[in-house]
Amino acid sequence: MVLPIRPLGDYWQLLQKHGLLSSDKPLPAELLSRPVHLVSCDSQAVEPGTLFIVKGAHFRGRYLADALEKGAFVYLSDHVWEEAGAAPCLLVRDVRRAMALLADFYYDHPSGKLSVVGITGTKGKSSTTYYLKYIFDEYLSARKKRPSGVISSIDTFDGVERFESHLTTPEPLDLERHFANAVSSGLEYLTMEVSSQALKYDRMDGVDLSAAVFLNIGYDHISPIEHPDFEDYFASKLKIFAHSDLAVVNLDADEVPRVLNAAREHCSRVLTFSEQDPAAAVFGSQVRKQGHDILFRVKTPRFSREFRLTMPGLFNVQNALAAIAVCEGLGIPEQCIYVGLMKARVPGRMEVYQNANGRITAIVDYAHNRLSFEKLFLSVKEEYPGRRVVIVFGCPGKKALDRRKDLSEIAARYADLVVITEEDPGEEDVLDISREMAAHVENVGCDYSIEPDRGEAIRMAVMGSETPTVILITGKGAETRQKRGTAYIDCVSDVEYTKRYLHEYDVSHHLDGMEKVLGLLDTLPRLAESAGRTVVLKYGGSALGENGAVDSILRDVAALQMAGVHVVLVHGGGRSITGWLSRMGEESVFRDGYRVTDDTAMDVAEMVLSGQVNKQVVLALRKLGVKAAGVSGKDGGILKARCKDPALGHVGEIVSADAALIRTLLTGGYVPVISPVAAGESWESYNCNADDAACAVAEALKADKLVFLTDVDGILMDSRNAKTAISSLTASEARELLDSGLIQGGMVPKLRSCVRALENGVSKVAVLDGRIDHVMLLDAVSGQTMGTTLRRDEA
Repeated sequence: MVLPIRPLGDYWQLLQKHGLLSSDKPLPAELLSRPVHLVSCDSQAVEPGTLFIVKGAHFRGRYLADALEKGAFVYLSDHVWEEAGAAPCLLVRDVRRAMALLADFYYDHPSGKLSVVGITGTKGKSSTTYYLKYIFDEYLSARKKRPSGVISSIDTFDGVERFESHLTTPEPLDLERHFANAVSSGLEYLTMEVSSQALKYDRMDGVDLSAAVFLNIGYDHISPIEHPDFEDYFASKLKIFAHSDLAVVNLDADEVPRVLNAAREHCSRVLTFSEQDPAAAVFGSQVRKQGHDILFRVKTPRFSREFRLTMPGLFNVQNALAAIAVCEGLGIPEQCIYVGLMKARVPGRMEVYQNANGRITAIVDYAHNRLSFEKLFLSVKEEYPGRRVVIVFGCPGKKALDRRKDLSEIAARYADLVVITEEDPGEEDVLDISREMAAHVENVGCDYSIEPDRGEAIRMAVMGSETPTVILITGKGAETRQKRGTAYIDCVSDVEYTKRYLHEYDVSHHLDGMEKVLGLLDTLPRLAESAGRTVVLKYGGSALGENGAVDSILRDVAALQMAGVHVVLVHGGGRSITGWLSRMGEESVFRDGYRVTDDTAMDVAEMVLSGQVNKQVVLALRKLGVKAAGVSGKDGGILKARCKDPALGHVGEIVSADAALIRTLLTGGYVPVISPVAAGESWESYNCNADDAACAVAEALKADKLVFLTDVDGILMDSRNAKTAISSLTASEARELLDSGLIQGGMVPKLRSCVRALENGVSKVAVLDGRIDHVMLLDAVSGQTMGTTLRRDEA
């Protein structure tokens, strides 16, 4: 990063222009002509040619002396320091504001060279920030640009630096450095949270925002070291509009008339969003849950369509509407908004974990004030009706003192048990804070426990759950530090504690793996409702040969048949074909994912698929007591194919399927095991894709269900992130996903096959994680989603 070197006189004139100098008496010309090589408030970072800024209640004169000794030639302060001796001083009325202006000047006004979106509000800042980051990244990726930057209470990324954050909005010199890093590394967009403290104390002076977002206002951050009262807090928040020409305002928030007045006073454009007012520029409606996902319809001046969030929490719809409104103002394409929101995840926000039998649902969230607590509890009560609710939380030391009463009373009102623990106690004793909170819980009449050790508190909540329970673990999210005294101490995150103790619970209750499965096998009568239905299973590919997965899947087939389900198994075997060709000295050649299949390769493929693999599967089923009959697609004219491409040789494209022989076998109580070898018009053999073969068979049978086994968690929004698995889709939603280009790699033809099967008479398609033991039985009887379920569009 190359910055312009300016003389001290330019900095002096800037301070004079803004009326910050305590004296208009000019400094010596020789001093004013000296170049400023660095502006810093850190005595450890000083180098020759530094303009040093004295700031902070804990500043000591020896720090200034050290800075001058290292090469600072002038310092800025609101009074002369004895320790500075005769060193020249820029005396100012307001150090904080002066520092912000000098930082922006030193770094050459970098925010003016970026699209910076600033977000403020009592709750939802982090989630909205990350929603926008995912949307911007989708837009930038399509243009082969670098991902966007982020400055949040969770972490910071500016194109050069990436680290876990400790301040919501950094001090001015750090903030402007991040902007400058973003510019120098070629970033185009950066989204940031803007705290009330940053606005009150002018950290944002000099910062230009492309959009200023006002989410909501609630009672928070009232303490001697933050805001003396609500009016001070609210007025500070409103200052965000002075930094932008575009305001984005939530019409559903409290105090909205005053918010709109402030926005219109400063901004030439005001975009509103709402779930209640159809006149809003961005209006959200028809909010509903579908599996673990949240669907809602949005109308804007540019489009009207349905959106999907794969991150839980009904209250997140408002955060999504805020992000959509920003994109409406900045002209971000509709499809990038749609895809970005589907992909979006926020570390430590509404992260949901369950134990093996679903008895415990643990939600890790950052909720830490009255407004966010109310929203979280209301959402949990709606989404998990009838469940016992336990909350684990604490309150910070020496700030936001009203939280101790407010949060404790809210928790006591909604929860069945409150576990009070450590949460950045700082220089206060954690037990003193906890006892103060406990008094408020007790006044409401709720059971509570105090456990200062946060890990033990989470363990207590988990291990004490004997009935269906939702455990809320709030306040820290994915953070890995606790403030104790004046230092931040490394610690285990709430996410890691939660995973650890849910596993411990499962082990102690004999729920860790096979015992749960054996219990399911003992409850086969529950499968009776599936009796008479037809299920086609595509078996093989990546799921074949996975550490016992073969036996597990075939045992599921046996159990389903025992329950009266008509199971048809279509298998692959590409690895075995490659192995046999290799032993024969023949090289396997692939084009566009298809094996080039000459006469020799076709002979080997037919031998392996219809002979070796087919008979191995049949034999394994027979050992489980299943009547199984192995056939190839050529038998009984089950599969007819034509040459897909002469350059590929005997690679077939299926043109028709005849289910007569399959129905005969099913009527006789057999499980048909079918290899994907088809006959051509002249009875020549073709090696067909097993997914296509399974689809063709399912369509011919008008099957109730078609099952694909794969080696991922289902259909993923982001192939690199298992948490983006989609639990359910309709055929039209699947087509939209394919058109978006979001689905990539081998999942594209599989999803196309799913859609085609639904269009041609198959009732339901499931893409299941074949790495999970007994995944078919779990999918059938547990009520849990083990992948992605696709259904036909409702008429």
